[in-house]
Amino acid sequence: MKMRAARMRLAAALALFVASACSSRAEVIDDVLSSLSLGVSFLERQHEHINLDGGVGFVLLQAELKEAVGTWPHTDPVSWAQRTSAVALLRRLDQALDKAFIALKRNDPKYYKEFEPLLSWTFWKIPLEGDSTDPSLVYPSTISAECYDEQLSDKCLTLLLGTWYESGAEPSGFAALLPALTPPSPSRWNRKENGTPCIVTKPCLDTMTRFGCPHYSLSHQLLYFLVGRMGGCSNLLKGDTRASRANVTEQQYQNIFCSNMMKTNQDVVAAGLTEQTVDIFTENILICGLAGFSDFFKADWLQHILGLQDKEVGCFGRDHSILSQIIGDELLEQLQPHRRVKRREKILPDGCSSHMTAVAVGALGGYLNFYLTEQDITKRPLS
Repeated sequence: MKMRAARMRLAAALALFVASACSSRAEVIDDVLSSLSLGVSFLERQHEHINLDGGVGFVLLQAELKEAVGTWPHTDPVSWAQRTSAVALLRRLDQALDKAFIALKRNDPKYYKEFEPLLSWTFWKIPLEGDSTDPSLVYPSTISAECYDEQLSDKCLTLLLGTWYESGAEPSGFAALLPALTPPSPSRWNRKENGTPCIVTKPCLDTMTRFGCPHYSLSHQLLYFLVGRMGGCSNLLKGDTRASRANVTEQQYQNIFCSNMMKTNQDVVAAGLTEQTVDIFTENILICGLAGFSDFFKADWLQHILGLQDKEVGCFGRDHSILSQIIGDELLEQLQPHRRVKRREKILPDGCSSHMTAVAVGALGGYLNFYLTEQDITKRPLS
């Protein structure tokens, strides 16, 4: 009798623990959905001003929400009510993105065309299983300066996407260095939409596989491999003839990059998040989460991200002190209408950072799927 009573007490304690854990997860999911709703409200108001980075971040959220609502666990009424909220949120996001893409195409048609494939949610594959980073892969030392530039990174991505032709012009500069494509016919160079995808050049390969790079260089190296994989490029490393890299696979490069990005985030948190470090901290969570490294979805890191949101306007990274600076920037753009503002420097009229908001909502979408998977590891598709 005593043993039976003890077993019953243990079972009751376990049931209480499970109920408490489920309740806690439900509360976290509520917090994430509430934050994302504010973020989508922000996009609805600012769709005319969102730049390409902002568009990609919200498209990632779109892909993550579609994955979530399609595989939401069959559990209880609370969970089902949350799914209903997510469905309504996704509907709003779909409509807001349609408007944002019309504005983006009008405001910068060339840039829009170059990265149009990334603006479709079907391009992005949401990982269904989680992996962990490896501390033994952390670089013993890193280069002090970034080892890439934005122009090179953009070019390497368009070569993978097949959107790299200069419309209406012969190849020049970087494009002229492409192997096996000279001499091209003028008509071929004019057909931008018929570009050859999955092109890997030595400058791109050398940059995207360089070890020891810090911060944004790391995240862009990882993004290069992710875009290649999701774009159907079967072997990005076929042009690498270095003996020292002969056995390094694409997945191993991703393991190396995310292990070092994990170390970056740990160092950032240990030093205390600042206005200068929150962007790379959140970007690392987004991109490595997308690569399948679920150990980035730490509960305390989620609270850091949620705390970055401006509850008044719904964006992330709002800086009230630069509102007066924006007026000067807008005047400069009027005087120089063809001047292109760098993607990661886009500040919106209310002082919000387009890039910071983009990576934050994308990261939160990753957290949502992570917690849903934790809630029910036998996720079943909904009919």
